Amino acid sequence: MSQTIKLLSDAELLAAPESEYMSEAQLASFRQRLLDEESALRGAAEETTHHLQETTAAPDPTDRASAEEEHTLELRVRDRERKLLKKIAQALQRIDDGSYGWCDESGEPIGIARLLARPTASLTLEAQERHEQRKRQFGG
Repeated sequence: MSQTIKLLSDAELLAAPESEYMSEAQLASFRQRLLDEESALRGAAEETTHHLQETTAAPDPTDRASAEEEHTLELRVRDRERKLLKKIAQALQRIDDGSYGWCDESGEPIGIARLLARPTASLTLEAQERHEQRKRQFGG
């Protein structure tokens, strides 16, 4: 018989003592947030697919160019969302393997506030900044 775990609000997550970091209730709360975001992204992707399939070519070149620009923008947004879906899947995997909430680089706690802002985070803010700095320096 499985026990139901109460999902925590942002305030409850932030108020929890350090000793409860990545407790069962916290992990369940972040899992649900990730699943909700994944579901919303999949719904938006489906809408875009339908929208792109329904669009007919406009005879006016200006209208056609405008429609093509709109499609390009939609596809760019969907590409970002596709990448986010991959990050969500990775975060869910980290919940399953017990590494969620811990920095991939330093092993330190990422922190509840950062995870609330970016549930897919796998680095502490400091490690993320170092990573981005290296990326800028070496163009990778």
